[in-house]
Amino acid sequence: MAYETFYRFKYEPFVVKPDPRFYFNGPQHAVAREYLLHAAERGRGLALLLGEIGTGKTTLSHTIFSSLSRDERYHVGMIVLTHSPKPHELLVKLATVFDIEDMPDDSTELFSLLVNELMEIHNAGNKAVVFIDEANKIDDPETIEELRGFLNLETLEGDKLLTFILVGLPDLEVNLAQNAALYQRIAIRVNLNPLTKDAVKGYIQHRLRIAGRGDEPIFTDKALDAVATYSGGRPRLVNIICDNSLIEGYIQRKPKIDELIVERIATQTLHLIPKELS
Repeated sequence: MAYETFYRFKYEPFVVKPDPRFYFNGPQHAVAREYLLHAAERGRGLALLLGEIGTGKTTLSHTIFSSLSRDERYHVGMIVLTHSPKPHELLVKLATVFDIEDMPDDSTELFSLLVNELMEIHNAGNKAVVFIDEANKIDDPETIEELRGFLNLETLEGDKLLTFILVGLPDLEVNLAQNAALYQRIAIRVNLNPLTKDAVKGYIQHRLRIAGRGDEPIFTDKALDAVATYSGGRPRLVNIICDNSLIEGYIQRKPKIDELIVERIATQTLHLIPKELS
């Protein structure tokens, strides 16, 4: 993109797709990360990462997934849901994560193969962890019961064979509450809230630094305030506002992005309403 050259970036600083390189370890994200790493390390069975749209759940989960994937002690998988899966479909997705081939059509047989694979992982001294993104789409009672079946899998010493980290909107917790036995097994529950105004500023400067700009500012202080206000503290909207503002700044050949550019983008292009942040 032309503005990358104009503003001297090595990478796009505000791409919306998850990119662990740009992970911002702000206060609440740092806490959430520690809780979820603890769930994986200690084999807690079931952990939830909850948050409204655009609060950074996917980026955080991909960052943790990337970190665990580099650790030989873990067998880690990621499932991204596009719809509510039926029980057998969930089993197939899990079997794919654990590299099981020649899957039987019978769910009981497939479950047994998964149990055997999980036992082999455990006997090798490793831990099995599966992330399910967009897990709020799981609303079928039978599928939720299937999840509970995996949480019942333990060694004689009481170690869990599999830990799920479910990532989704707050509806996820409502759906899981359909099954009281599973709901009681939620070992860790983390909520991501919108960023504060100061955190939004830190987030923007962090991404600019990673993109190769260094500490030389591009957004004026008033522009940063405007981004925080119109984004409501949601990282995804911060990215969209900043990306569009940089395009506009490049078109106008402005070396600095001021609040007038941000306000024009937010109101006229994106039709956003300002929100008060702490």
